[in-house]
Amino acid sequence: MFALTNKPEMGARLYAGLIDLATDSERGTDVMQLIQHMAGVLVETYLVFEQPNDTMQASLERLAQMMGCSPAEGPLGPRALPPPHIIDLETERGRLAARGFFEEWLDCAYEFHDLVLVIVHNILVSWEADGQSRAESLRLLIECTTRCMTYEIAAQELCDVVIEKKVARDRWCLGDCVAALSGVAGRRLATSMYADGRVYFVGAEIPEILDHVAHVMTQEAVRLGVPAGSDWRFGLPANDIPVNAPVNLINAMEPYCIGFFRAIRVDNPFEQAVCCAKAAGRMLAVAAGGAVPELEPAIAKPLAMAAMTETYKFVCLEQKALSV
Repeated sequence: MFALTNKPEMGARLYAGLIDLATDSERGTDVMQLIQHMAGVLVETYLVFEQPNDTMQASLERLAQMMGCSPAEGPLGPRALPPPHIIDLETERGRLAARGFFEEWLDCAYEFHDLVLVIVHNILVSWEADGQSRAESLRLLIECTTRCMTYEIAAQELCDVVIEKKVARDRWCLGDCVAALSGVAGRRLATSMYADGRVYFVGAEIPEILDHVAHVMTQEAVRLGVPAGSDWRFGLPANDIPVNAPVNLINAMEPYCIGFFRAIRVDNPFEQAVCCAKAAGRMLAVAAGGAVPELEPAIAKPLAMAAMTETYKFVCLEQKALSV
């Protein structure tokens, strides 16, 4: 029996912290943000266990039993969930909050998970009084939790693939790995945009969506120890310079990424871009982190940004040429 932690006090603080994290003084509580934060907290608890995927499945089934309902069925509407880069951003905020409470938790991980489930259950059920179906709330939470877990596992697995296949076997340097993963992220993003029938690169203009995916990479790198700063775009090619994407590196890396995405059934190119960007940020931290980094951050950060940006431009220009 574990009794080292003041559980009611801890539960109240975690509950209040989650609500506060998703609350704006003018707009009130953003329900979708809160769902994503709770998803992040849940995923952080799952990652403590040896089989996080199995733990997640069992946990969500138990939550459904506690709520007395199954998640709402049927296809989700196109705007039911935020875009992948927002889900990654908000669930990571939830994971950060969970880590803060984990540091204070003196009991076993199972008890922390139980406490989180009780809090999540209470929040979801309380929304029913405002007309929000508990089955729909549960479905949205499951979708966000599954995606958060997918992005985390994909980032780790893609890094492992790069190290095993390219560093150990093909003798790539870490700079090549960073450029390849960043470039694949740029290519998958451009592919997803053209799949929607829209053009997202005109002349020197860099679209907002590219900045969003680049932000996934930069934030992952900063979380893992790469110095933050404004030098990510330092030294990028000028607009009048021909596009110079690391095509050979991308062509050597992308088949492994696509094979992995097929195995985990991530078919959306935008989600694939987010996963690759997250993996690139993690690999960037390996290359440019630590007391004696293999690549200086001032070199590695623009290298990753240039690979993603130039590849995005390259694919867009290719597609424009084909459509003429």
